[in-house]
Amino acid sequence: MFGAHVVVAMPGSMSRRPIHPLHAVLLAFAFPLFLGALLSDLAYWSTFEIQWANFSSWLIAGGLFATAFALLWALINLFRSRPASRRGFAVYFFALLAMWVLGFVNALVHAKDAWAVMPEGLYLSLVTALLSLVASWIGYSGFRAGDVT
Repeated sequence: MFGAHVVVAMPGSMSRRPIHPLHAVLLAFAFPLFLGALLSDLAYWSTFEIQWANFSSWLIAGGLFATAFALLWALINLFRSRPASRRGFAVYFFALLAMWVLGFVNALVHAKDAWAVMPEGLYLSLVTALLSLVASWIGYSGFRAGDVT
């Protein structure tokens, strides 16, 4: 009479579950390191100061190292997930895999002489940073609670 209260029951499978905290820490390294590599490539492109190319190489190596562990964790979660819910884990895994592969190619490009890095290194750093943003977004958005047994 004075106000109606509506109670909505949400099934447990609809709730989102965050990724494991250690997986979140490993994933947290990817975007800042690859973004830093992109920014240092932009600094090198505008100044041609060779040290910026060295910074990019180290940032890419750090991003690859941390992402390798997050990728391994995502692969394990992909195999542990229920068959009906593997699609979300597969998208996340392949986003991480594409980021790691392009990051590795980017590291090979940055292993060349600093003058030979541009413009391929800049383009690869841009794509790798964007893929790390996408992979982080997917990973931190969570999965449904019943996805991992």
